[in-house]
Amino acid sequence: MDREARRLAFRSLAAELDKLDLPVYESFGKDPLEPIIGFGPAQARLCIFGRDPGREEVRHGMPFVGAGGQKVRAELYRAWFGTEMPDFEASIAIGDNVFWANTMPYKPLGNKAWSQAVKKRGRSLMADVLLHEWTGEDVVTLGREAFLWFGIGVDRAARKQLEAFWQREDRFETSFEWTLQGEDGEARTLRLHPLPHPSPLNATWYRRFPELLAARLGQLAWGRDRWERSPSPPR
Repeated sequence: MDREARRLAFRSLAAELDKLDLPVYESFGKDPLEPIIGFGPAQARLCIFGRDPGREEVRHGMPFVGAGGQKVRAELYRAWFGTEMPDFEASIAIGDNVFWANTMPYKPLGNKAWSQAVKKRGRSLMADVLLHEWTGEDVVTLGREAFLWFGIGVDRAARKQLEAFWQREDRFETSFEWTLQGEDGEARTLRLHPLPHPSPLNATWYRRFPELLAARLGQLAWGRDRWERSPSPPR
């Protein structure tokens, strides 16, 4: 499916959602049917895969720019330049080296996760994004919802493997190989690197998130001298 056909398919899906946060879209004068997918360079070696957009993502029409997303971008910046991220503009620039996606490209009402039924309806479209817009293999998933999304629409035995891995105490230090298949027959084996969700509401893991992501980036050797594209230099 080409990008425009996929966009129109997402818009059709959104038109049927009864828990789309229309007031937030309206407050920023944004089209609630327009998906906030993110994308990124097809050759990016790293994909950040989250749950769904929030208020700031709707405001800017970009993924991962709210409080949680800024935590992610700050660690990407620190790993690349060895310094603190100076401002919002720098956070956007560092994101040019990453492929960004969510389980659903729409903000849910009350920031509640989309139901399994809704995610299942959008699963083929988002799988198509990952398989046809991106060529990499390493996916950092943020939170339980994002990690277990990969088990939607597969047989129970395979889904149980994902669920069992999420129960492991070392899940945020180890990785899991998973073959993602699209409805068109396309398939690719990905390496999933789960992390907790960086939301301030996630009291258990919020403060530890930066160190956990830094460790992941270290495992993946993510840095300025190892990647083809380069964001704007620090100021």
